[in-house]
Amino acid sequence: MPSFNERLMQLQNENKLLKKGIAEAVGISAMAYYRYETGERLPPSDILIKFADFFNVSTDYLLGRSNDPRRH
Repeated sequence: MPSFNERLMQLQNENKLLKKGIAEAVGISAMAYYRYETGERLPPSDILIKFADFFNVSTDYLLGRSNDPRRH
């Protein structure tokens, strides 16, 4: 299954969003977003939840633990 950074890039591309816009929406810097996208770092749980809320997917989907994006 895809990793967090792969899911993040996939969701960004599917929604045709700018990285800067996503970073601002979840309250992180562009550099932090870059680190998450490249797989250099994983976000802390509070930021992970913000990503899930922003994309309207489950945290399990973001983390690659499920292929079902729906929230349960």
